[in-house]
Amino acid sequence: MKKKLTETSRQRIDAANPSEHRRRLLLAMVGALGSSALVACGGGGSESVDSETTDSDSTDPSSSTPTVNSDGVTLSALADTPQWTAATHGKLGTTALAANVATVFPSDKVRRIDIKIENANWLLMRSNLAVLAATLGNSRDFTSLDDPVTVPCSVWCDGIEWYKVGVRYKGNSSLYNANSGKLPLKLKFNEFEDDYPAITGQRFYGFKTLHLKNGYQDASALREHLVDDIFRDWGLASSHSAFYQIYLDVGDGSGALYWGLYTLVEDVEDTVLKLQFTDDDGNLYKPDDDAGSFATGTFDTDELALKTNEEGATYADVQALYTAINNTATYNSNRTAWKAALEAVFDVPKFLRWLAANTVIQNWDSYGAMPHNYYLYANADNGGRLEWLPWDNNEALSSNPQCLPLNLASSTAWPLVYYIGGDSDYRTLYTSYVREFVRSHFDSSTLGAVIDARAALIRSAVASERSGYTFTSASAFTNAVAALKMHIASRQQAALAFAG
Repeated sequence: MKKKLTETSRQRIDAANPSEHRRRLLLAMVGALGSSALVACGGGGSESVDSETTDSDSTDPSSSTPTVNSDGVTLSALADTPQWTAATHGKLGTTALAANVATVFPSDKVRRIDIKIENANWLLMRSNLAVLAATLGNSRDFTSLDDPVTVPCSVWCDGIEWYKVGVRYKGNSSLYNANSGKLPLKLKFNEFEDDYPAITGQRFYGFKTLHLKNGYQDASALREHLVDDIFRDWGLASSHSAFYQIYLDVGDGSGALYWGLYTLVEDVEDTVLKLQFTDDDGNLYKPDDDAGSFATGTFDTDELALKTNEEGATYADVQALYTAINNTATYNSNRTAWKAALEAVFDVPKFLRWLAANTVIQNWDSYGAMPHNYYLYANADNGGRLEWLPWDNNEALSSNPQCLPLNLASSTAWPLVYYIGGDSDYRTLYTSYVREFVRSHFDSSTLGAVIDARAALIRSAVASERSGYTFTSASAFTNAVAALKMHIASRQQAALAFAG
């Protein structure tokens, strides 16, 4: 059972998110739009079925008659997988997977993915989303909601089909506050392998799970992809990402319709660990809600969201971090001992490296303002210490009063900033990282050229977005790109003034 947000957490989220009318718009949109509201993926025949389905819980998709599982998902027959190859659909070793990064996440082109969903399942997705939005109400308690329903679809790219891929809505404010039909999606390529043994181990060029981010509140459509690259170049484990045009066919006869330009993002739980760590067998946590702050009295295993090694989990490593960071008696009386205990369980320099970059670029929707959007990984090759991995950067590179200041003025509500930033040795290291980052990775001239090139790359895809399925316009895009470059120049100067 997920714990409700405290009033303090709810106030933080209320202050950060748009007004309630967006939720009402979402409810109205889901209820009013027809199947033609979504976009299509081209390449291959449609798999539409009658919207009338059996009430049976039977799930035998080998039959030619569609069945319905206990979640109400229609499972139609999978006759064959004629385009399946080991290279495109199979599990891959690390070397082959790394070679496919440039294919799946190119930096020099906009790719296209087509998604085909049977009409009965599309209607289920819509109705389920409406129920979740109504359940959310005014609470902003996203953590209390179940995940949206997952249904099978076919995915097409490069003229190749991937079969019975799991697709569902994803996200919090980008889903429930978005006054647009351009909603975020998650693709899991082996989701239905138990129902369809023929797709056991299915991958997309080696990638099992991919996220389609919708660029909510980013009229430039550039931030997520740009920050992913900045963090990774800065030496942090960070997802690869790329631009994709998404088309959807919902089986209502309208065919493939354009749903907009998305940022395809690599899944941390899947290939980030495999590609960016020598050992990928450690505990991976995705904290959220109060426990994600690591403040005194907030420890809660339900909110720490262990994503690997769930069976027999003890949470000993993350409990040790919680204990070490909040040991104020030792912090005040024996700082050397306090730091030794902290560094035994937590990679402090790696955290400070992230903190320096994140504070320079500005990002209100991250630790220090919000208790989420990061992972912790217990890296066996680093003595089992927990390492910090950033996630969800669509709100980065924009000013907001909630962003941490460069001097790290904070409170005990954020102990990883307050106590670490309050130590003179750590503060010196943080300042040196700010200086190094802004001089080597955050130069406004260099990044300005990158932004111009990427803006030229996606301009036509942005301009082609349909009314009701966009967060921008031609003029808003141009203005947002200019504002993004101005923000970087301003933050570069502020950081240089702070760190020298």
